[in-house]
Amino acid sequence: MKMAQNCIGGALNPPKILTPKCIPISHPNPSSLSSSSLRKFILTKSKKYLPPSICISASMSSSQQHQPPLSLEALKTSERRNEVLNAIQSSLSNCLSVTHLDLTVPGLKSKTRGKVRDIYDGGNYLVLVTTDRQSAFDRVLASIPFKGQVLNETSLRWFNKTQHIVPNAVVSAPDKNVTIAKKCSVFPVEFVVRGYVTGSTDTSLWTVYKKGVRNYCGNVLPDGMVKNQKLPENILTPTTKAADHDVPVTPDEIIQRGLMSRADYEEASKRALQLFQYGQQVAMKHGLVLVDTKYEFGKAPDGTVLLVDEVHTPDSSRYWIGHSYQERFWNGLEPENVDKEFLRLWFNDHCNPYEDKVLPDAPEELVSELAWRYIFLFETITNSSFEIPTTKEPIHDRITQNVSQALKSLS
Repeated sequence: MKMAQNCIGGALNPPKILTPKCIPISHPNPSSLSSSSLRKFILTKSKKYLPPSICISASMSSSQQHQPPLSLEALKTSERRNEVLNAIQSSLSNCLSVTHLDLTVPGLKSKTRGKVRDIYDGGNYLVLVTTDRQSAFDRVLASIPFKGQVLNETSLRWFNKTQHIVPNAVVSAPDKNVTIAKKCSVFPVEFVVRGYVTGSTDTSLWTVYKKGVRNYCGNVLPDGMVKNQKLPENILTPTTKAADHDVPVTPDEIIQRGLMSRADYEEASKRALQLFQYGQQVAMKHGLVLVDTKYEFGKAPDGTVLLVDEVHTPDSSRYWIGHSYQERFWNGLEPENVDKEFLRLWFNDHCNPYEDKVLPDAPEELVSELAWRYIFLFETITNSSFEIPTTKEPIHDRITQNVSQALKSLS
């Protein structure tokens, strides 16, 4: 199996063997138990065998425990939802899908188009514009109103909150969709950190696991795990870029191919795991489970390893509702999620998103729902209100003006 061969550890970094800490799968199948029997089954087990996310209430303060638990019901029925959906639906035709700042902002040079971000060379700085493009399966699926603003503002919050773990490249944020960053040499490796066996894409852990892969990117996985089960510990499954998709690699392969030095890899991987653990703790306090995410790092001219790109956004991360995870997992149900997984599943059901040249248009109701979920997640995890733009000014015109002024002040 090609995937398994690509992820076999070598001599430099022996495979990391994960020892199960969760309830062994050899116990009676919880999904076959009645509700009362299920509760009895769980209560008879020591908490030390349960995934930390199952014991979320135990880690909360008394004031938090008296608050209503976060649920998708609030996402579906709150007054805030109606207010935001009205704004979303009126903005479906005003998404930021393409930018041309190299033509409208003096001093900007080349443009690099990513899946979601457009990156411009501003001399001593990079101008990163987060668009409303929605990507999955290594291609663009749709444009989601306000998505770029949500991602940019979410990342800025996390960049600010994680400086005690690793420095970052942020210089300023002159616009809701824009971050100006220090220039650095970005490592050609994405640091994907996972806490659960889940996913639906070709490189997701559950997809490769159910095919029989047990040695994935230097991690030896135990037999008998089921979809959405918590891993014995968080793991790092790095990927590198191919022509049009991500390719899983081992730490050995990264070093042997010269993609990173051993020292840089060890530093970045250490920081990635620390960032993920911190993100899980913050998410848990707000009733969420941070399931998996990806980080990117670069190297400054002075040799400092910097965090770049985005952090813990609903685009780079998978989030589940915490309080319902346990019961839904034991009953074989998908976790309640607050991310783009439902859109991935819709495309999986209606086409072959990897091979079809032309994809169907995403239904407007799904586009609106995803936009609302992004905002809901932002407001939940930041405990703040998302500022919906009140002007009908074209987004590109606004960005042009704000970036022009910011670059003048930096020159």
